[in-house]
Amino acid sequence: MASRAQRTPASVLLLSNGFIVLWLIIAAFPFFWILWGSFKVELDFFSIADWTNALTGTNTEAAYGRPFTGAGYFGAFVTEGFWRNGINTLIVCFFVVCTSLTIGTLGGYALSRSGFRYTFWLLIIALIFRAMPPATLVAGYLLPFFEWNLWGILPTTIVVLVAINQPFTLWMLHSFFQSIPKELDESAKVDGCTQFQAFRHVIIPVMWPGVITTGLFSFLLAYNDYVVTTVLLSENNRTMVPQIAAFLGTTYTEGNVMFAVSAVVSATAPLFILVLFFQRQIVSGLTAGAVKG
Repeated sequence: MASRAQRTPASVLLLSNGFIVLWLIIAAFPFFWILWGSFKVELDFFSIADWTNALTGTNTEAAYGRPFTGAGYFGAFVTEGFWRNGINTLIVCFFVVCTSLTIGTLGGYALSRSGFRYTFWLLIIALIFRAMPPATLVAGYLLPFFEWNLWGILPTTIVVLVAINQPFTLWMLHSFFQSIPKELDESAKVDGCTQFQAFRHVIIPVMWPGVITTGLFSFLLAYNDYVVTTVLLSENNRTMVPQIAAFLGTTYTEGNVMFAVSAVVSATAPLFILVLFFQRQIVSGLTAGAVKG
């Protein structure tokens, strides 16, 4: 048994557990609140006269005969065709992740095994480009896209997102490759493997959690992007995030706030499922990248 000196005082345990519970409540409250409000009408969820209408659904019951309604989801997906924006998002994310990981794994492995001095400066240049605001980089693409009639379509947006995301992917995968001893490459070559065969059959299986972690971050960057997709995509090819903003309307056009609320819930729920599904790979991948040797 642990000695009394090694035991954690009950007050410290209570305080730490209470802090964790409080943090979870604060972090989870916005999502559950907007999930609850997505089944109300705007007069209830954004009620100024009485905030308890958001809980009781007084106006929702008066309009639909029940305190909950799926009118927001029906309007977003059926009336406005939000499902098309979801498909566009999946297409963009798929190609961004595949392209970024392909270039990142090959480039990160080459840089981690390279003995040349320019490797450091290449990574620094990549970091500088990643630190630049995306709006600055997007502005440079507008003129050629307009001249070549490439504005408004998904492929051009994928190219720009890959260009913005690639430095981050390269840095992350480079750190993962550096944590793998070079002796594994040498052992594979002794057994008759070429450099690429050693990379494919020996190194990649070892750092697979790191690839999944990097791919998930690349997916999130493309999934949640607003600036690039808003500037480069036409109205018919919008992804989910700019379409949610369009539901809110502008000073010149009237929007539907409940369409936006329902769309936010629909766009956020898959991220929770994705993170829960890959949580072990994420933790092991981040741990592998943090330990070198």
